[in-house]
Amino acid sequence: MNKFFYALLFVFTGLNAQQNKPNILWIVTDDHRADAIEAVNQAVLGQKESKLGYVSSPNINKLAKEGTLFTNAYCNSPACAPSRSSMMTGLYPHHNGVTGFEQAHNKVSITKPMMPQVLKEIGYGTALFGKSGYRILEWDEKKSRPSWTDPGYYDVNVNYKNDLILKGYADFDNKGKLKIKGEKPLQIEAFLFSDGSKLEVVPEAKDAAHKEQFKKVDKKLDILRAYTRKQENMIIGGVSPRPAGETLDGFIVKEYQNYLKHQSKAYQTLSGRNVNGPKEKQPQFVSLNFHLPHTPVLPPKEFRDQFKNKTYKIPSFDKKEELSKLPPQLVKLYQTMKIDGLTDVEKQQAVRDYYAFCAYGDALIGKAIQDFKDFSKKNHQEYVIILTVGDHGWQLGEQGIEAKFAPYNTSNNGAIVVAGSNTKLYPKNTVSKAFVEYVDIFTTVLAAAKEDINTKKHEYLDGQDLSKVARGVEKEKEYVLGEMNHVYGPRAYLRGKDFAFSMRIKEKNSKPGKQVPPGTGLDWARNESLETVEVALFDLRNDPDERNNVGLNKDYKKLTEWFREKLTNIVLGDGRVEIDWSKKDSYKISNFSKGADDKKLDIPSIIIPSIKEFKN
Repeated sequence: MNKFFYALLFVFTGLNAQQNKPNILWIVTDDHRADAIEAVNQAVLGQKESKLGYVSSPNINKLAKEGTLFTNAYCNSPACAPSRSSMMTGLYPHHNGVTGFEQAHNKVSITKPMMPQVLKEIGYGTALFGKSGYRILEWDEKKSRPSWTDPGYYDVNVNYKNDLILKGYADFDNKGKLKIKGEKPLQIEAFLFSDGSKLEVVPEAKDAAHKEQFKKVDKKLDILRAYTRKQENMIIGGVSPRPAGETLDGFIVKEYQNYLKHQSKAYQTLSGRNVNGPKEKQPQFVSLNFHLPHTPVLPPKEFRDQFKNKTYKIPSFDKKEELSKLPPQLVKLYQTMKIDGLTDVEKQQAVRDYYAFCAYGDALIGKAIQDFKDFSKKNHQEYVIILTVGDHGWQLGEQGIEAKFAPYNTSNNGAIVVAGSNTKLYPKNTVSKAFVEYVDIFTTVLAAAKEDINTKKHEYLDGQDLSKVARGVEKEKEYVLGEMNHVYGPRAYLRGKDFAFSMRIKEKNSKPGKQVPPGTGLDWARNESLETVEVALFDLRNDPDERNNVGLNKDYKKLTEWFREKLTNIVLGDGRVEIDWSKKDSYKISNFSKGADDKKLDIPSIIIPSIKEFKN
């Protein structure tokens, strides 16, 4: 009898605990600058406009007033795959082995569960809508290599490519190929209209007919392309062929809304797949992943019209002066992503259309937030909403580029907003200027789910609980970290309040498994000259826009050496993991400087130069 009673008590307690867990909505945008948010600008600059000019974000502003806005939030890699992997694993790139666009997999013995897997284990229903982008996929046992198969981290996963773009639920598609005998296949771009019609172009085609069609379509949709860079056909401005709500991101939101509407019911996605809606009384973790404002930048007409008469201040860039002080890696980034050839009119359009696209995203985010609140209210459940403003940033002419990938502030600084029905955790209308990182999101989500993050099974996580930062009970970090291995090769960075430092950390550009075994060459960056490791140091006290690299300046050399030692000890010697993803279980862990990542910048005052005036 007693055994039966305790069994019932155990079941009841478990169900009750599950019902008391809040619903969690995690929203992520793509290539989204923090200064597209009025609330961020108000907190940082004391004005709603960005440094460049007018922006609009009423819905995100509202969310910020309902909770805590973190303005010094930094991604841990300025590119989609490594940034999203750090969020999904709760680990820095140097701890999870994803530092670029590797095709990673889930069969390495040291890998840990992904965020939705942990949430499933503690009773959550999990769903993703839109872009995943983390690239940690299934190992293909038959072919003995990683595949593009998703391992099923989420109970429901409606993918923006397979479920939407490929089924025509989008305004743009560039997956087709034109095959010409004797030549490499050429990319086909398709602009999709609401009436089912589409206009196709082949930007690289040389024949007259295709060239004429290309000009016709670009003129019709006012397309602006980044024709002065390596990816010259990338669309950085224009108008969507579809109205608001019928673009790719509009359909992502429709799929999300359909899920919430079909509680405890099976239903069909827009593409016709059979899936199940959220179970009654089960707490939900929903990941809503927008594609905007990622290229192609095609805001719907009604949002574009709001910005058509706005004039922007284009970022200054002194090509001769600034490039002469940059190391080869960063010069290569400029040469790959430069916008020098754009006219002043085209630069204005690029900025205007980008911010218009962000404003459209704000409108969609506002709808998604309200739907989630309504769903939670209907089910008598608490809720937590986490908004990650961009998986990383985006440059609109700073350092002469329109891109991401850079160790500069504009590529890495985003914003995080956290709000919930329990305002004690995230105080209302609060701004935190503490350094936080996207790697903190995993830990924050678990804490929001009422999971004890201090247990042994979670001690591997690199992040901190942002609710503690919001309430001032967590010691603040004195720097943020990042690493990138794309476009220009392996480079890591460390940013504090007064200085931003970056350097090459490997001699060769190859990733582990591509010409170099995991864990090799870790002494190189510590022993070579500062010139060879391509240092960049910016004194943010008098150069907040990072335009004057003083890394090799004689007055700063001792400080540069100090940062070199600090950074290499952390990213190369404090639990660095390198994985050959082409194999099932090949990795190396480096611990020659265990404990180096202490979150402190105890720079000897004697090596810090006095502030000197810098004008450009």
